[in-house]
Amino acid sequence: MKKAMVNVPFDEEKLAAARLYMKQKDLSFEDEMIRAAEALYGKYVPANVREFIDLRAGQPKAPAKKKPPRPSSAVGTESVVDGDKA
Repeated sequence: MKKAMVNVPFDEEKLAAARLYMKQKDLSFEDEMIRAAEALYGKYVPANVREFIDLRAGQPKAPAKKKPPRPSSAVGTESVVDGDKA
C-alpha cells in the first residue's frame, strides 16, 4: 500500500523531551505515532470498510474472532420444582 506523510505541529521542546525519554526505553517516537494512527484508523473506520481496503491491497482477511456461546436466558421460561411447574 502506498504510504502518505502526515504533518502534525508539535512543540519542539516537547518533541525533543519525548524522543530523549523514549530512546532510554528503546522506543521510537515515529513508531509510536504510527501505532497511534493505526489505532485511530481502527477506531473510526467501519470494519467492513477496513476489510474492503485490505482486500483491495491484496492482504489476507484477518480471521474473525469467535465469541464464546452465551448461555440461553432463563427469562420467560417456566420454573420447575421437583418435576412440578411452579
